[in-house]
Amino acid sequence: QVQLVETGGGLVQAGGSLRLSCAASGRTFTRYHMGWFRQTPGKEREFVASIKWDTGNTYYTDSVKGRFTISRDNAKITVYLQMNSLKPEDTAVYYCAAGYIVSYYSNPNDYGYWGQGTQVTVSS
Repeated sequence: QVQLVETGGGLVQAGGSLRLSCAASGRTFTRYHMGWFRQTPGKEREFVASIKWDTGNTYYTDSVKGRFTISRDNAKITVYLQMNSLKPEDTAVYYCAAGYIVSYYSNPNDYGYWGQGTQVTVSS
C-alpha cells in the first residue's frame, strides 16, 4: 500500500525558509513523477513543483522559480521541497503526490497517490 507522509510545515515569517519532506513507501518509485501541490480554502489545488524520480528532471510553477527547489533522496525514498524567501501568498496546505503515467506534470488528476498535507503559514 502506497503511503506518502509529509512533514516540515509550520509558521514562518516572510523572507524565511522551510523544508518539506515527503517520505514514500509501498512500491518502487523509480519511474514515478513526484509532485508538490498546494491548496488554500475555496481554491483549486495548485501545482508547485515536480521531479521525475529516475531522470531528476524538475518543473516549477512560475511563482516559485528561483525560490523553491525540489529534490529527492534515493536512499531515503524521500522527496524534499526547499522553500526560501517565503511570501504570505505561499500560505497553504502543501501536498505531496505520486503519479506513474503523468501526461502533464502540473495536472493533479494525473497523480494517483496523495499525502495528508502539511500546513505552511507565512506571516507578514
